Amino acid sequence: MKRKINKIIIHCSATPPHMDVDAERVNEWHLENGWSGIGYHFFIKRDGQIEIGRPLEKSGAHTKGHNKSSVGICYAGGVDEDMCSEDNRTGEQKSSLLVLLLLLKNIFPDSVIHGHRDFSDKDCPSFDATNEYKQL
Repeated sequence: MKRKINKIIIHCSATPPHMDVDAERVNEWHLENGWSGIGYHFFIKRDGQIEIGRPLEKSGAHTKGHNKSSVGICYAGGVDEDMCSEDNRTGEQKSSLLVLLLLLKNIFPDSVIHGHRDFSDKDCPSFDATNEYKQL
């Protein structure tokens, strides 16, 4: 792999808990926006299933100015029924995210874990990912 990865950036899909979206649906949304497909490398469904998005060899399209040097992970959820920011990750999502982060930190040991909100005015991913995973 030729890309130099120094960041792992966590996102949410900004969908309420009753919407169990998947990587295929996010890919459709991104194509509808005129993008070249799903911008995240991994997607975590409500049941904790980890799906592959964009290949790791390709730059993501998830965090402006940081895509070339990062891996993007998105989980289904992140807002309540009124579309307000809410950390509504399921236990399965939290477990899968931790496993995925540990794997990626093993592959890219110098990478730092961030939330999208560290680089944007958005609440995404609806929790403080930088603080929650700083020990990894």
